[in-house]
Amino acid sequence: MSADAGQEPARSADPGDGLRTWTFVGLARVAFRGTGMVASILLWYATWWVGRAFAPGASPRGARWREAIFHTWARFVLRLLRVDLRTVGTPPAEPCVLVSNHLGYLDIVVLAAVLRAVFVSKAEVRHWPLLGPATRDMGTIFVDRGAKRDLPRVNEQISAALGRGETVVLFPEGTSSRGAEVLPFRPSLLEPAVQSGSPVCYACLAYSTPPEEAPASLAVCWWGDMGFFGHVFQLLQLSRIEAVVTFGTETLRETDRKVLADRLQRHVRASFRPLR
Repeated sequence: MSADAGQEPARSADPGDGLRTWTFVGLARVAFRGTGMVASILLWYATWWVGRAFAPGASPRGARWREAIFHTWARFVLRLLRVDLRTVGTPPAEPCVLVSNHLGYLDIVVLAAVLRAVFVSKAEVRHWPLLGPATRDMGTIFVDRGAKRDLPRVNEQISAALGRGETVVLFPEGTSSRGAEVLPFRPSLLEPAVQSGSPVCYACLAYSTPPEEAPASLAVCWWGDMGFFGHVFQLLQLSRIEAVVTFGTETLRETDRKVLADRLQRHVRASFRPLR
């Protein structure tokens, strides 16, 4: 899920075309996990709606309730998918802007399982069946990555979230990748942190799969021209996934967003190891 504005790099032919296999065990996993995913979204979404009567969405209490629901749902999904989550370092304890490298849609679930935060995501997600309305109501800030005129609105929403004491997670590479390298960080969405003097933290994401199964760079990372539903089908077949989140040891503040973006990229790159 892309989280910055600007033109996305050209995408190649679908790298996942050769990975869509059909096995009895795989299909059973798809059926079980797919059903569990849909049921969990409906259950937690309904729970959130009931709680809105006591914690309006625009209030600090509403933000905490929304984040708690999203956090609990994300932890359930990781168990359902048999994602072994390991953290290195300490997640930020105070509200901040958190940036990370971006490997695919699973990144948001992984980080939501560790942090209570609001996420910045590409505008297309808003139109996905079921997930679109749910992520919108969970406070996700959507950005049209191809329209610079959308930046003031997005940055205003980021500023408002920071003003409510929320942590905001964004992916300044502007697109997801196969995990071969850390792409340059775009500075546009760092402006609210610069203007408010908010602390900016960073994390590095990595995934691995069993040696006998499809590599994480293809079955977990979502990039290029990979179709969404075909990729989800492949992901749901995996017997397990290892996810590692490495949190940085330094909190950054800068008065120039470009300088800040450059420093953040260097820190994330220092923790990064290419996926197989």
